[in-house]
Amino acid sequence: MDDRRTEMVDGPTGPLEVHVQGEGPAVLMIPSLGRGAVDFDRLAADVARAGYRALVPEPRGISRSNDVLADMSMGDLADDVAAVIDACGGGPATVIGHAFGNRVARMVATAHPDRVDGVILLACGGLIPPSAEASAALLAVFDPTLPPDEHLAAVRTAFFAPGNDPTVWVDGWHGDVAAAQGAATRSTPVEVWWAAGRADVLVVQPTDDVIAAVANAEHIVALLDGRATMVVVPGAGHALLPEQPDLVSAAVVEWLDDRR
Repeated sequence: MDDRRTEMVDGPTGPLEVHVQGEGPAVLMIPSLGRGAVDFDRLAADVARAGYRALVPEPRGISRSNDVLADMSMGDLADDVAAVIDACGGGPATVIGHAFGNRVARMVATAHPDRVDGVILLACGGLIPPSAEASAALLAVFDPTLPPDEHLAAVRTAFFAPGNDPTVWVDGWHGDVAAAQGAATRSTPVEVWWAAGRADVLVVQPTDDVIAAVANAEHIVALLDGRATMVVVPGAGHALLPEQPDLVSAAVVEWLDDRR
């Protein structure tokens, strides 16, 4: 039975729309740069079916979440997540971040360690930069003036492994949100959030990711030693979630169950 529901939470600077599914220990999910909660529909359903409560807030500026984007910091985004955890049954929660979202997830673990039980990083990046070609494709994804065929080509280059279908992500891009999130990233040194506080970490790393190079994942696993593990997902790029949903769900649920 589909028990998905939407709740409005009072965030630090305005309302936050949260999609909730399932019952059990909380698992909160933060989407990629300039993208919304819909990217987690499949993973949230699988996590809920496995006996957990999936919490997927819409980022600031998307849907009914507040649109206070000016001068937004990584700390502000972490505070939003902490407010959702508190309002939706309390913590600690496992926090999953996809791409840009994994930066926020680590900031939550750093700023609010009492709210975080563990951190899962999908397509872990932030330290070793992508190539110039990949960076240009990422910027082009948010260019509203591009013809449809050029936009799709940028999505394919930046986010999808060879042979995978990029049309599933032709829509859902929020350029104003991405710009504000990028500014928030630049406001806080990487060293502040990179190590995810003291939380245990699972890295789910796609083999063909040109935006978050595998060297990022290897670095954090080596740095954190005993509190970080990595699962490699073949046949996926930076998008990961729509490319290999079965493998992602299996890795996430297995780690959650082992810790439970």
